[in-house]
Amino acid sequence: MSKIDEIYMSEALKQAYEAFKADEVPVGAVIVHEGRIIARAHNQIEMLKDPTAHAEMIAITQAAAYLKSERLPDCSIYATIEPCSMCAGALVLARVKRIYYGAKDPKTGACGSVFDIANSKKLNHKIKVTGGVLAEVCGSLISEFFKKQRKRGKK
Repeated sequence: MSKIDEIYMSEALKQAYEAFKADEVPVGAVIVHEGRIIARAHNQIEMLKDPTAHAEMIAITQAAAYLKSERLPDCSIYATIEPCSMCAGALVLARVKRIYYGAKDPKTGACGSVFDIANSKKLNHKIKVTGGVLAEVCGSLISEFFKKQRKRGKK
């Protein structure tokens, strides 16, 4: 893991903290193109009442608008948790070059944990995946959130 990967993941973590403060599942994502962050997002499912409002999905929309293209072939995404099947599928459709994630998601992860949509032989695009970038910090934020939710009798 390079220092630059840690820097970008730190930016994704800032987004995750925003979600945490808004009582959303604390997932953040940034998309990088040619060394520059072109999209920043966090989960907004509760706020928007939209089950598709995951950080990665919102970031993909922002990046596509920025580049004025539905394809993101020279882009990398940094997400604080392993993308789910919806997000991994959207990243494949967008032709993202690389996925970097923090903590594994043993329940819904689709970049190797539960499924491997990012590298499915049945799909026409494969994405290079690197997990474990600042994994401890990313994982502890999620754990802290759900601990807090359980104490309040939620989720």
